Amino acid sequence: MGDIDLKDKEKIEGKNCLDVMKTNLPKSVDLDEQLECTSIPIVSKDNTTTTRLYKRRWVMVFLFSSYSLCNAFQWIQYGIINNIFMIFYNVDSFTIDWMSMIYMLTYIPFIWPVSWLLDKKGLRVIALMATAINCLGTWIKVASVRSNLFWVTMLGQFAASLSQVFILGMPSRLASVWFGSEEVSTACSIGVFGNQLGIAIGFLVPPILVPNVDDKDVLAYHISIMFYISAGVATVIFILVIFVFQDKPEIPPTLAQVQARSIPPEEYSYTASILRLLRNLPFMLLVVSYGLNVGCFYAVSTLLNRMIIEHYPGEEVNAGRIGLTIVIAGMVGSLICGIWLDKTKTYKQTTVAVYLLTFVGMVVYSFTLSLGHLWVVFVTAGALGFFMTGYLPLGFEFAVELTFPECEGTSSGLLNCSAQIFGIIFTISQGKIIDHFGTFAGNIFLCVFLLIGTIMTAFIKSDLRRQTANHLAETQAESEASYREASHHQIQ
Repeated sequence: MGDIDLKDKEKIEGKNCLDVMKTNLPKSVDLDEQLECTSIPIVSKDNTTTTRLYKRRWVMVFLFSSYSLCNAFQWIQYGIINNIFMIFYNVDSFTIDWMSMIYMLTYIPFIWPVSWLLDKKGLRVIALMATAINCLGTWIKVASVRSNLFWVTMLGQFAASLSQVFILGMPSRLASVWFGSEEVSTACSIGVFGNQLGIAIGFLVPPILVPNVDDKDVLAYHISIMFYISAGVATVIFILVIFVFQDKPEIPPTLAQVQARSIPPEEYSYTASILRLLRNLPFMLLVVSYGLNVGCFYAVSTLLNRMIIEHYPGEEVNAGRIGLTIVIAGMVGSLICGIWLDKTKTYKQTTVAVYLLTFVGMVVYSFTLSLGHLWVVFVTAGALGFFMTGYLPLGFEFAVELTFPECEGTSSGLLNCSAQIFGIIFTISQGKIIDHFGTFAGNIFLCVFLLIGTIMTAFIKSDLRRQTANHLAETQAESEASYREASHHQIQ
């Protein structure tokens, strides 16, 4: 076997795997061996290409989830203890709100060059830049733990927000590049899962690590512990990405990826791709409706501490736990939705249903927040989070289906850009409404836009281009195989 070159080996693997799929496998056959050998030959103009699933794809998605987690933690670590940082840095509430909103503002101008870079350089370069900038931001924050150095901590948060630009659009691209068509939605959900887990930890840990005390020296000590932990984790992840993270598998995982790789680089234009996306009406409806949904999530997350403290004074720790409940429930929702999509491929129906239930959840949360029972808030917030953050991977995957074969990073970038714009608008607007009219009015403000988003989603045409491409490629491959088999029998 040592004398057989790589192409011959790939052909043999493809034939062997076809034989495996055509026979009933005994129970003694190891499942990992089956997955590692799931190759389907398809004929291109010049040679035979195989598709293959690599075990290392799980390492890639979990490593991505890890650095996404580290970055997402920093997004909400100021907002969830808003009142404590106001005292420590001697700034007002709106200024601390900007520590979260800077994540949204930074994304809008920088997503365009980052999407271009993802198209040109691939996943590994983007991963390296994301983790390097994130690591830098955490160490800048370590140097900012003095009451007169708010501008330094803002600089560190800006670095973290810049890192996020290299992260948010990655899950769908990573899933498409590394995973098979029957698991791509689940993989995308795992990628989003990491970001949500980071937000969950950001809700839970800061109120525990940084108590509400009057002594600024004690506060500085506890804040520095939180910042050092973040910096240590970010540094370890950066080193792991350097040595472990890979750009793409040697052999594509799906026939759609084979088709995407066959497009010569000189025939691809990033500007033309953007223009095609902007002319894609179903996708543009999704862009707006996605922005409305996720923008509402950003506003609720940023202002959660203010809403809880208004009705339940002194409950900073429980405010963090309620935020944790929202995101943990959303993580469960994300995974369930991803698995459901892989099984059913009902992209539009699932998206509409989850969007409608998000609206219902927001209405119930709005009417129960002021009842005076924290356990009720935990329950209603959890139900809201299950659908509101469970919607995230649905939007990504639906967008890829509507826009194939455009780059997944570009379509995800447009979705996230919309979310950041609406996030800033909703956070500022809801904050002002809460100041003048109370939390109920602020939450009803968000309910109105969730209802609008639900209606828009219902009008999206379900044009599943990636599924169509996979089916056509599989049909072609089967036809070619049947033709070769018939020719072989004629020769005999």
